[in-house]
Amino acid sequence: MSSATVSPSAQRTTALLIGYARVSTDLQSLDLQLDALADAGVERVYSDTGSGSLKHRPQLDACRDYLRAGDTLVVWRLDRLGRGLKHLIELVEHLHGREIGFRSLTEQIDTTTPAGRLQFHLFGALAEFEREIIRERTRAGLAAARARGRTGGRPSAITREKLAAAHVMRASGQSMVQIARVLGVHRATLYRHLNGEVGSERREGLS
Repeated sequence: MSSATVSPSAQRTTALLIGYARVSTDLQSLDLQLDALADAGVERVYSDTGSGSLKHRPQLDACRDYLRAGDTLVVWRLDRLGRGLKHLIELVEHLHGREIGFRSLTEQIDTTTPAGRLQFHLFGALAEFEREIIRERTRAGLAAARARGRTGGRPSAITREKLAAAHVMRASGQSMVQIARVLGVHRATLYRHLNGEVGSERREGLS
């Protein structure tokens, strides 16, 4: 696995696995990501240092310039690539338009397969829908609280939309640990809600 120090070759024809890694600060280490990418067979890695909201990532730009049709961009985890959900989806769609695949090792997403493309788009659609729902509920909840003379409120850690996303990811074979990480909830919370949902279905079946 070589470092990204030479200029892109527009003439190459061999499809490659190209890695991208990122840490938020100079104090953090890239070793975990680099080891995982090497184990996945990645032949070349580009890396940046900067927060997830950093608008300009020189090595990501260089990586995108180097990628060619047939290549696959590989990351350790989804949040290493995108600044946010919208940015991530736009990047993957752009790669797809150039006939470049995308793999995320932690979430086991691989858009070079039909199932992987479906999983990514379902996850993206559900996550975006959830964000809109949360914004609407937050505005409505704050308005209702103000009307009742209260100013606070604690939202539920997991929503129906997150449960729907959990079902999609479970059906695709992802573990509960991976699902909890992607949805940003504690594993115990995810277990509790899924078990409660199953228990409710059983009670309805007995009634």
